[in-house]
Amino acid sequence: MPLLPASPASPAQLRTDLLSGITVSLALVPEAIAFALLAHVGPLTGLYAAFIVCLVTSALGGRPGMICGAAGALAVVMTGLVVTHGAEYLFAAVILMGVFQLLFAAFRLGKFIRMVPHSVMLGFVNGLAIVVFIAQSGHFRVNGQWLQGAPLWTMLGLVVLTMAVTYLLPRLTKAVPASLVAILAVSGLVAALGIETRTVGDMGSIAGGLPSFHLPQVPLTLETLTVILPYSLILAAIGLIETLLTLNLIDSITDTRGRPNRESMAQGLANILSGLFASMGGCALVGQSMINIDNGARHRLSGITAAVVLLGFIVLLSRWIEMIPLAALVGVMVVVCEKTFAWGSLQALRRIPRQDAVIVVGVTVITVLTDLAVAVLAGVVFAALVFAWQHAKEIRAAISTDARGWKVYTLKGSLFFASTASFAALFDPKDDPQHVVIEFRESKVVDHSAVEAIDALAVRYRQAGKTLHLRHLSPDCLEILGNAKDMVEVNAFEDPHYHIADDRLG
Repeated sequence: MPLLPASPASPAQLRTDLLSGITVSLALVPEAIAFALLAHVGPLTGLYAAFIVCLVTSALGGRPGMICGAAGALAVVMTGLVVTHGAEYLFAAVILMGVFQLLFAAFRLGKFIRMVPHSVMLGFVNGLAIVVFIAQSGHFRVNGQWLQGAPLWTMLGLVVLTMAVTYLLPRLTKAVPASLVAILAVSGLVAALGIETRTVGDMGSIAGGLPSFHLPQVPLTLETLTVILPYSLILAAIGLIETLLTLNLIDSITDTRGRPNRESMAQGLANILSGLFASMGGCALVGQSMINIDNGARHRLSGITAAVVLLGFIVLLSRWIEMIPLAALVGVMVVVCEKTFAWGSLQALRRIPRQDAVIVVGVTVITVLTDLAVAVLAGVVFAALVFAWQHAKEIRAAISTDARGWKVYTLKGSLFFASTASFAALFDPKDDPQHVVIEFRESKVVDHSAVEAIDALAVRYRQAGKTLHLRHLSPDCLEILGNAKDMVEVNAFEDPHYHIADDRLG
């Protein structure tokens, strides 16, 4: 898998990236406004966050083509802080969030995202597709009340028309992004026919100037730190999880490999700048990223274009952008949800192992009902427990008798915390002969629990008046053995040299 696109972009690719960036900028507007309102801050706070985070991560991040901005997963967490302490504490928390993300990158922890199982990734993708789809329903409500009658049918009709153009245009030409044509076509139709429907302007004004530098107006005290620290940690974790999983998703789609640590560094810088310019920060956006990738964008130019054009909307073109029908943007996002959802996983649920099916469904449901971080952590923990359980059952011993009449247990499999009970059940000190050998050449002692199990077995044989011989243990194991240390037969040339997961070593 190539690391990233290495060759210069062709003129056709540059055009694709530019047009895709314009399309993405249009899709960023209602999302940024909606998430800002969800976090109880002004629309411009979300729009400035989308501009800053998108620009910095596109220019410096580790995944060209991925789009970042104000995110709903973060806005939900921010709400409590803003309601309780005000927006200034939010800006301070976003700065500290960025610092934590920089530390994450400095310690090069991004590689651990590769440990997320494929079943968790499927649940993540399906869950987010459902969440983004459900979020579109908010555009069908005004002051908490659902649209009814003609306004409802008009909006549904425009959504369907947008979806139809998006699906059908690629059959005629792929010279321009279908989603951009759909938005412009529906907007032109509404303007030409004077159709009454909800527009971007109904969500809030996007008119403003350039973002200005603003130090958070909070007291620099330990009390302030205790207020923002929990929020910053949660925001940093959620932002990194969503970003790095989206990076993995784009990697699989484009058959390239991004740089998780570089992306984490860019996220940290972007969020620090966001907090210093009075905005709400952000992370990767699956929906907008999928629009970009589906349009064929593969380079940094697409994200940079999206950010610059978004700023142009705010400063110069707000009146025109506010006239865009929400139905056009909703239609594009619904298409994104349909393309993002891994429909093949529904059929695969009947073929894959039951535990993997449980993980896929579980992560999907938890993502929808709670949040992404909880869902992914739950999926990883469950997968780890399943892995441990399966390997615990694989510990076994081949029994033989050598030329001296000694009973030999040739151990096979990994001895670790989950397999210690099965290991102990393999032996019968009461009925075994006077000399017993445990051969570890085909096994591996993994952790401290395994060493304790060997020590406990040694005590059982000693109490039975039998002599136990332990062969081919690693030096790490020998170093921390207790009761069984004098039962080990050391062979410097044949003993293995792997390491044990035990913090008493080194």
